[in-house]
Amino acid sequence: MQATLNKVESSNQTETATSRRMLVVDDSKLQRKILTSSLKRWGYDVREAASGEDALQLCQESMPEIILSDWMMPGMDGVAFCRELRKISNTDYTYFILLTSKSDKAEIAVGLEAGADDFLTKPVDAHELRARIRAGERILDMQTRLTDQNRAIGDALREVERLNDALDNDLREARKLQQSLLPQRHRDFETCKVSLLLRSCGYVGGDLVGFYPAGPDHLGMYAIDVSGHGISAALMTARLAGFLSPVAPDMNVALRRKDDGNYEPVAPRAAIDKLNTLVLEEMDTEHYFTMLLGDLELKTGRVRLGQAGHPHPLVHRATGEITQNSPGGFPVGLFDGAEFSEFEVQLEPGDRLLLHSDGITECTNRKGEMLGEDGLEEIASDLGDLTGATFFEAFLWKLTDFADGLAMQDDVSSVLLDYSG
Repeated sequence: MQATLNKVESSNQTETATSRRMLVVDDSKLQRKILTSSLKRWGYDVREAASGEDALQLCQESMPEIILSDWMMPGMDGVAFCRELRKISNTDYTYFILLTSKSDKAEIAVGLEAGADDFLTKPVDAHELRARIRAGERILDMQTRLTDQNRAIGDALREVERLNDALDNDLREARKLQQSLLPQRHRDFETCKVSLLLRSCGYVGGDLVGFYPAGPDHLGMYAIDVSGHGISAALMTARLAGFLSPVAPDMNVALRRKDDGNYEPVAPRAAIDKLNTLVLEEMDTEHYFTMLLGDLELKTGRVRLGQAGHPHPLVHRATGEITQNSPGGFPVGLFDGAEFSEFEVQLEPGDRLLLHSDGITECTNRKGEMLGEDGLEEIASDLGDLTGATFFEAFLWKLTDFADGLAMQDDVSSVLLDYSG
């Protein structure tokens, strides 16, 4: 075997040396010397062990990259050594070659199950030894690349987690800011009570509801649903809130200043038309929105409503009758020159008006069924004795019960007007 190994050494003398750490395990000092001498000439960093116990101790101190181990040894044989080796926690893989005179397939299977990677039949052929070591090195190289790639992926995932945490925190703050657009969710006026509901399906959403003083004996209200969800839709609701501000009437497109310094409501249809012009001319966005804009005469109960593609308002009479009728119309921000509809609702004492987004009527259960207008009427009828925050608390409970535990797929918003006259 020594002559064959020398021949292989001569044929590989121009090859680039490697400093891979190797361990030769054999109870025969002569066999260890033959293998070790050649491996060192091939450029390997080689250590020796005369038994499985000694080899295991060396591995615990410093793990080699490749192990050549005889199968048959007194005490701990090569298979037992391999089995114990695999129990040692090690981030880098060790390629294990068993040297054996065994050729029975059942016995070879025992070695493989113990964790051996390859076999060499004794007496060892130098060409085959060199080829098996090269095969092991290719596997180790691939393992190293995979480890590096996994490390890079792990670093990338940690960075993604860090960015997600930062985004999560930003979205939580954005949610607080969006909810702050509704500083008052409930307010009692002399002849009516107004309550607001705004629940986003994510951190932030594209729905917006609100009300504002509209001059002596007038109250303005609105319900908006911006197309899409998420941050861009939420940013647009923030912009729209400024155009319907309850604290800056000069910026409110639904109001105009009179000569005496007081304000009066603009016709809802005209205000929506102005919003359409502002969106198309001043906002560089692909978003559009549906809208109901109302003006309530507090003393008479007369409500003028401008509609731009928003769901029909629900009118619940004191008699128990419920209606959902309105013209419909185009959403705001689609095209210039769109015509928007306007209609009136006369409220009597004990009547209520509900403006709502399609996230309510299009709420879906596990069967794929939508709540629809009929389902909304049923809920409104069941909750006819409740008002304000109590109404919306029970309303959300019934909506969640209908969805049968499914998460809401759209934002939910509503304006409730209870008219006492």
